[in-house]
Amino acid sequence: MVENPIFHTFAKGATLAQTKRGTNCVIYTRVSTKEQADKNLSLDTQRKACNIYTERHGYTVLADFGGTYESAQTDERREFAAMLAFVKKSKQRVSYIIVYSLERFSRNDNSIWLSGQLRKLGIEIVSVTQPIDTSSSSGQMQQKMLFLFGEFDNQLRKEKCAAGIKEMLLRGDWPTAPPLGYDNIRVEGKRKIVVNQKGKLLRQAFTWKVDEELNNEAIRQRLAQKGLKLNHQRISEIFRNPFYCGLMAHNMLEGRVVEGNQEKLVSKDLFLQVNGLLDKNAHGYKLVEENPAIPLKRFIYCEDCGRLMRGYLAKKKGIHYYKCNTVGCCNNKNASKLNETFFNILNYFGLQEDAPVEVRDLIKAQMTTTFNEMNDGQQDDLGLLESQLFDLNKKIERLEERYIEEEISAELYNKYGSKYQEEKKEIEVVLWKSSKGVSNLTQSINLALGFVSKMAFKWRRGDYFTKQKIQFLLFPSGISYSKKTNGCRTSRINFVFLYVAYLQQVISNKKSGIPELNLDFAAFACLVAGSRIELPTLGL
Repeated sequence: MVENPIFHTFAKGATLAQTKRGTNCVIYTRVSTKEQADKNLSLDTQRKACNIYTERHGYTVLADFGGTYESAQTDERREFAAMLAFVKKSKQRVSYIIVYSLERFSRNDNSIWLSGQLRKLGIEIVSVTQPIDTSSSSGQMQQKMLFLFGEFDNQLRKEKCAAGIKEMLLRGDWPTAPPLGYDNIRVEGKRKIVVNQKGKLLRQAFTWKVDEELNNEAIRQRLAQKGLKLNHQRISEIFRNPFYCGLMAHNMLEGRVVEGNQEKLVSKDLFLQVNGLLDKNAHGYKLVEENPAIPLKRFIYCEDCGRLMRGYLAKKKGIHYYKCNTVGCCNNKNASKLNETFFNILNYFGLQEDAPVEVRDLIKAQMTTTFNEMNDGQQDDLGLLESQLFDLNKKIERLEERYIEEEISAELYNKYGSKYQEEKKEIEVVLWKSSKGVSNLTQSINLALGFVSKMAFKWRRGDYFTKQKIQFLLFPSGISYSKKTNGCRTSRINFVFLYVAYLQQVISNKKSGIPELNLDFAAFACLVAGSRIELPTLGL
């Protein structure tokens, strides 16, 4: 040992006094779930044990973190992150982090590295129930082993939990909160996932996508008018989520899709149409370019196999055909001849320009009745908007109370007050428009009657898209064709047009019906019997 103190200025390493730890500490308590907070390992139990330990050792508690339920599987916990930031940046040097047990601190593979980083800063993790002297290598090894055991226990629990989730999915039960548009309810003690008011609006969105060919932005704006505000990305996610058509896709299913027990929002066919996959999956052929010479493609079905018929050009003959793509079906038809048949069908549903006034008045009354029936579903939309307006008014009242009681600043009051008032104004405008109804309904009906009078002519002269719209307007489910009988059939006809055709039959005293659709007069009477509008006796 050199006795000359001058040489001591060249010494390295900290002196014993410098390495002596302080007494400042922080306390961290945690439970994994809300349910654990009420059990034996409660937050109060942990905090009490930590306080006793600090008093016994004469430690000074600078701060208390945790006091809530946070998973220890990651280090992204809010209270945990706040505690780490405090001990690293505190002006009063922190020497210890006091926890009830090491698993309360962390239970992942990052815990050993984190404890090492804290030790470099002179901070030790102290477990009240696991007294370990980490000043020695053996003590540090023992602490690391406890961290490893905690991580191992986490992995075992994760495997058991994953197995349970996978079993639930295979049974058709969704394990977590359902997506937007659904509620969890209990029926006779069993959990059920059912469509709520927002789900009914989303159902309309799927229909708008197919029937009106709206883009996502137009649908988003229309939903916002009805009180459901979504961003563009969320709309796309909803349309791509098979949960809405009764199926379930989940990472635990390893690439599979299974049938779910939840209430279906839309049919599988509608879901596939929205995603542009129905033709590809159901018919097995690539769509040809839109051509007004073959407007019935994607509209007319093969009566034998039920698949849509495609249109193609026989290049050698220069003639267009409709053909079923099913192997061995052999159902095909000259396109111009089948187009002419469809044109003749349209004439049955057209209103003659010289039709009597009595007939026109009956049709107007029927269209008014149909319009009112179709708008019955808007009551659900109005109910949702009124509920949102009620909640918004309560928020505004509460905001005013907090401002008067000086709980919030004028800046916050103005910020949220203007936001709430703007939302309120938007809802009130939509409610006003909905309650007002269609003021020009009579004018719209007159325009519709004018269209009916020239429908067949407009179809013949229109482009491909015009023809398609007229076809689906009249026959929403399309029509089928059979080469064996050379006849067409349909399962659904727009009620208003059907009523026009029925009146034409009665007025002209015809009993043949529509032979091109194999639809006789008796079938007409059955189909329109629910109209409850008495027919005139003209021509009888």
